[in-house]
Amino acid sequence: MAKDTQLEGYIKDARGALIPVENVRPIDLERDALVKALIAQAKEHAGGLATFREAAMGAIDSFVADSAKALKAGRKLGGKKGNVSLMSFDGRYKVVYAQSELIAFDERLGIAKALVDKCLKKWSKDADNNLVAVVNKAFQIDGEGKVNAKRVLELKTLNIDDPDWKRAMEAISQAVNVVSTKSYIRFYELQDSGEYRQISLNIAQD
Repeated sequence: MAKDTQLEGYIKDARGALIPVENVRPIDLERDALVKALIAQAKEHAGGLATFREAAMGAIDSFVADSAKALKAGRKLGGKKGNVSLMSFDGRYKVVYAQSELIAFDERLGIAKALVDKCLKKWSKDADNNLVAVVNKAFQIDGEGKVNAKRVLELKTLNIDDPDWKRAMEAISQAVNVVSTKSYIRFYELQDSGEYRQISLNIAQD
């Protein structure tokens, strides 16, 4: 991003207008200086965390490959998504390296919704109110115009023996598209309580 240029004695506001510094309240100038100083420091640390993240993930990938060789497995360990959890010998520390998928639905989700609505209408007299609430909530649109993928996919776990329902669940399966994959690594330390507490580092891969 290009560095902002402005006239000496002026400060740019949120609309891009140049305001004489003498017309700005001292507390506003102090806040501006604090935020900009903290952001500058955050950017410096972010670069270090990104470097550490890549190094840590690379080290785990290398270890997993060595482990596979030791077992003569001849394949990648950790499941189809590459998820792996490593524990120190004494059990005090744990490192979790995993991938999460961001999914979106295509036009077939609309077909699924029509089939589900057909089922609800058909079951209107005998349908459990809780089931109706769960189904309707699954297809609710959020403020960004999206549906909650987790809620929609949870419908597939319902054991409902109805041809229209089964067709709807098949439409949901076909509507799923993986649009991106995010890798993350998390570190944990065992507490006296017997629970693992995460060592707070926000280093998820963008």
